[in-house]
Amino acid sequence: MPGTSRRRRKRSRRGEDDDLVPPRKITGKELTELEELSARLTALVEMLDEKGVINKKEYGRTVAMRLHEISKAAAIEELDEEL
Repeated sequence: MPGTSRRRRKRSRRGEDDDLVPPRKITGKELTELEELSARLTALVEMLDEKGVINKKEYGRTVAMRLHEISKAAAIEELDEEL
């Protein structure tokens, strides 16, 4: 089927130039990359929680612990450089 192979080629080419965040139509205030990424992650976590893939509260606790660990390691590294 010639039409099918043409479709496959188009699909494979589309993925080559895709950014992490695909282009979108801006209708309000433009969000920063950080705001957009945060909104995307929040939506993803909510969807996964609704489907029972993850537990939102457990995810929140895990993230809080990970952020604390990273912050603590950065502070220790900064103190170490000062010494």
